[in-house]
Amino acid sequence: MANKEIIATDNAPAAIGTYSQAVKVDNTVYLSGQIPLVPSTMEMVSEDFEAQVVQVFDNLTAVTKAAGGNMNDIVKLNIFMTDLSNFATVNDVMSRYFEQPYPARAAIEVSALPKGSQVEMDGVMVL
Repeated sequence: MANKEIIATDNAPAAIGTYSQAVKVDNTVYLSGQIPLVPSTMEMVSEDFEAQVVQVFDNLTAVTKAAGGNMNDIVKLNIFMTDLSNFATVNDVMSRYFEQPYPARAAIEVSALPKGSQVEMDGVMVL
């Protein structure tokens, strides 16, 4: 069985349910989905889509740091949105958090996300 290390930080929203913020196996870290909850209040940051994207990236940043890396260590990013027409905003905000070479990525429109969020992201990072 793989040697699993659970990654947890108070700088990202606490896990709500039966999952961890991230799990590290060897040099690979599997990041759980982040929605735009403010860690200190566990409330949605705003109804504004761009503010939600920024909060999600801030939450992911906190978890990558807790795992011993940073956003540029993400090799695969999955983005889930309730309205794919907001994709240009995601690209704009993403450019503030990543440097080239960018991670592999998927962007998927879904009918709903937890707590009425408009965006959720998860990923895989390699340290």
